[in-house]
Amino acid sequence: MKHTYHIHKMTCKGCRDHVAQTLSKVRGVANASVDLEKAQATIEMKSHIPIETFQKAMEQDGGKYSIHKLGEEPKTSEAKKEKPKGKETGTFYCPMHCEGDKTYDKQGDCPVCGMDLVPLQADASCEEKTYKKLLNKFWIALGFTLPIFLIAMSEMIPNNPLYDVMEQKWWNWVQFVLSIPVVFYATWMFFERAYKSIKTWNLNMFTLIGIGASVAWLFSVFGILFPDFFPAQFKTDFGAVHVYFEAATVILTLVLMGQVLEARAHSKTNSAVKELLKIAPNKAVRVVNGTEEEVAIDKIQKGDILRVKPGEKIPVDGVITEGNTTVDESMISGEPIPVDKTQDDKVSSGTINGNQSFLMKAEKVGSETLLSQIIHMVNDASRSRAPIQKLADTVSGYFVPVVVIISVITFAVWAIWGPEPAYVFALVNAIAVLIIACPCALGLATPMSVMVGVGKGAQNGVLIKNAEALEKLDKVDMLIVDKTGTLTQGKPSVEKIGVFASNFSQSDVLHFIASLNSASEHPLAVATVKYGKQQKVDISKTENFSAVTGKGVEGSVDGKKLALGNAKMMEYANATISADMQAEAQSFQKQGKTVSYLAISGEVAGYVVIGDKVKANSAKAIKALQDKGIAVIMLTGDNHDTAQAVANELNLADFKAEMLPEDKLKEVTKLQQQGKVVAMAGDGINDAPALAKSDVGIAMGTGTDVAIESAMITLVKGDLQGIVKAKNLSHAVMYNIKQNLFFALIYNTLGIPIAAGLLYPFFGILLSPMIAALAMSFSSVSVIANALRLKTKSIN
Repeated sequence: MKHTYHIHKMTCKGCRDHVAQTLSKVRGVANASVDLEKAQATIEMKSHIPIETFQKAMEQDGGKYSIHKLGEEPKTSEAKKEKPKGKETGTFYCPMHCEGDKTYDKQGDCPVCGMDLVPLQADASCEEKTYKKLLNKFWIALGFTLPIFLIAMSEMIPNNPLYDVMEQKWWNWVQFVLSIPVVFYATWMFFERAYKSIKTWNLNMFTLIGIGASVAWLFSVFGILFPDFFPAQFKTDFGAVHVYFEAATVILTLVLMGQVLEARAHSKTNSAVKELLKIAPNKAVRVVNGTEEEVAIDKIQKGDILRVKPGEKIPVDGVITEGNTTVDESMISGEPIPVDKTQDDKVSSGTINGNQSFLMKAEKVGSETLLSQIIHMVNDASRSRAPIQKLADTVSGYFVPVVVIISVITFAVWAIWGPEPAYVFALVNAIAVLIIACPCALGLATPMSVMVGVGKGAQNGVLIKNAEALEKLDKVDMLIVDKTGTLTQGKPSVEKIGVFASNFSQSDVLHFIASLNSASEHPLAVATVKYGKQQKVDISKTENFSAVTGKGVEGSVDGKKLALGNAKMMEYANATISADMQAEAQSFQKQGKTVSYLAISGEVAGYVVIGDKVKANSAKAIKALQDKGIAVIMLTGDNHDTAQAVANELNLADFKAEMLPEDKLKEVTKLQQQGKVVAMAGDGINDAPALAKSDVGIAMGTGTDVAIESAMITLVKGDLQGIVKAKNLSHAVMYNIKQNLFFALIYNTLGIPIAAGLLYPFFGILLSPMIAALAMSFSSVSVIANALRLKTKSIN
C-alpha cells in the first residue's frame, strides 16, 4: 500500500532527509521517500496508517514540519505560526550557499560562514536598508579609528609633540576609550560571528578576524591595566607597555569597509531584476460591454478584454484580438528593433506599445506572465551554486584550521629564535598571519560572478535557470537543434491545399483539415485554422480528438473519421499513400515545405502544404557556433526532403529527419555515451524529453511551457543568436570566476609567508597587521570589481 502526502515548511535537502527519517521510524512504514521540489512524501506501508499518526510523529519531532493530504492547506492556527513574508520579514539566503538552497526567516548572518544574509527576492528597500546600516557603522568606526591611528603613528615622530601634552601611558588610555565604540558597537558583529563559528566548529573568515583582533585588543587592555606584569621587552622607553589598539581597530574598520562594499555590490548585481520590477505595470484598462474601466493589475482575470493605448505598457500576457501595432520588446528580449504585431499575435507583460491602440485578451496573469517568470528565474539562478564552487568550499574547509596552526607556529618560532623583543615580534607576526589569511574573497569568487552573469543574461534575453547551466554550457561541444520554431520562424502559413480524391473539393479538404486542427494548439494546426477562417470555410466541432506524438492528429468531424499528419500518421491510420501521391508531396518537400496528408475514413483524400521561413539570423548563428568548435546537428520530425532543403540553406552537414521524441532522446544519449557534452535547443512538447536529458537544455521562449520547464536555459526571443549569446556569456562568467579564484588565493598564498616573517632574515621586511588587513580587504575589492566588470562585457 502506497500513499502520497504534502509536506509543509521544507526548505533544504537537510529538511528533506530529516522528514524522511521521521516518517520511516513510524511503526508499519516499509519505506518513506521525500521529494523536496514537489514538497511531497510517498510512504509505503504494510497496512493503512491514519494520517493522524504521521502528524503526531511530526509534532513529537518538534513540529517544524507538517504533513497533510494532497490539496489540503494547513489549518489556520498552524499557518499563523509561520511568519508573513514581506519587506521586513522576507525570506533570506546565504550568498555563499553554505547550507545549499536553505532559506532563513530573519535577516542576520549565516550560521555557518557568518556572511550577511541577503533577500531571496530583489527587495531594493531591504538591500538599501542593510547597506545604509553598515555604512553608518563604518563612518562611526572610521571616526574613532582615525584618531587612534594618528596617536599611534605619532610615536614615529622625533620629539613627539603629543607627549608635551601628557605622558604616553595616558595617550594609551585615550586610545582605549576611543576603541570601545569601534569594538563594542560598530564591529561587534564580527566577534559574535567568530564566537559562533568556534562554538559550532564552522570555522570561517570571521574566526581569523575575531581571533586576530581580540588578541591585539585584549593584549593592549591588559597592558595598560597591569603594566608591571610585562617584561621590559614589551615596554617603550617611557616605561609604558606597547599597545596595539590601532592594529585592532584599523583591522576591524577595514573588514567593515569590505562588508559595506559587498552590500553595495549585491545591490548592483540584482540591478537587472530591479529594472524588470520597475517595468511591471500596475494598472490596466479593461473593456466590459463596450465600457472602459481602469483596474489594478491584480484584478485582471484570464479571458478579460483589455485596451492598450499608444505608449502604454502591456499589462499581462495575451493575444491581440483587434488592431495592429509595433511593440518594443527590448526590455525582455534585448533586441532594440520594435516588432510588428497584428491580430492573433501574442504580446507580453511589461513590453511597450507603439503608436496604435489595440484590444487584447488576457491569457496569463499574475505569476504566470513571462515577466514574472523571468524575475523568478533570475532570482533563483542568482542564488544557485555552480559546481566549481565546491573547489572554493573544499579549500575554505581546510584553510582556516591550517592558518591557525601556522599562526601558532609563527608565534613559537619568533618567541624562541626571534630578536629582542622576541615576544613582541611573535605576537605581531602571529596576528598578521591570521588577518592576511582571511578567506572572505575566496567565498565571494563564484557567487559574485554568477549573480552578475545571470543579470547580464536577463538583460539580453537569455534566462539562466541555475549556475550549473552556465558552467556546463562553457564545455558544450555538440549542439542539437530542432527545425520548426528553432531554425525556422515557427510562424507557418498555408501555401496550398491539394486534393487526391475526386469526390471531395478543395473547399471540402480545407473544411476537414481546419475543423480537425481547431482542437490542436500546434503551430501548424493554428496556421491551417487561420487559413480556413480567411477562406471562410465552416469550422465544425471535432469529436474524439487525440494527438499522436510525432505523427499527427485524429478525430471525427461531421461523422467522418479523420487522420492528419505525416506518412507515419497515414500508416498509423491504415491509409495507403500511392506513388503518385508521394511524388506530388515530395515536389513541395524538396523546397523545404511541410506536407501533411489528410485521410478520410481510411483513404488519403488530400494534403496541405505549409511553409515556414528560415529565421534570418539562423545561418549566421550556426556559423558563429561552428567557429567556436561546436558541432551542430538538426533533428526534426519532418520528412527527409524538407529537412534536406533547410540543411542545405543553412550549410548544415549533419541532420536526421522523421525523428520521434524517443528518437531524439536516444540520439542525445548516444552522443553523451561517446563523451560529447550535448546541448539541445527546441521549442515543442516533442523536444521536452531530449531537453531534459541533454547536458544543457535550451528552450525557445516562443515555444511551449513544457519545453521551457524542461530546459536549463530559455531564450526569450527564441532564435539561435540567443545561443551564441548564452555561449559567450557562459565563457565570460567561467573565465571571470577563475580570475576571481586567482585574485582570492594569490594574496593568501603570497601574504601568509610574508606575514609570518619569511623575508625578515634576508631583507628585514615585516608585514604589520594593519597592512595585512589592507591586503586582505583589497583581495575582496579585487574580486568584487572583477565580477562587476561582466556588466560591461558584450555577449553578442
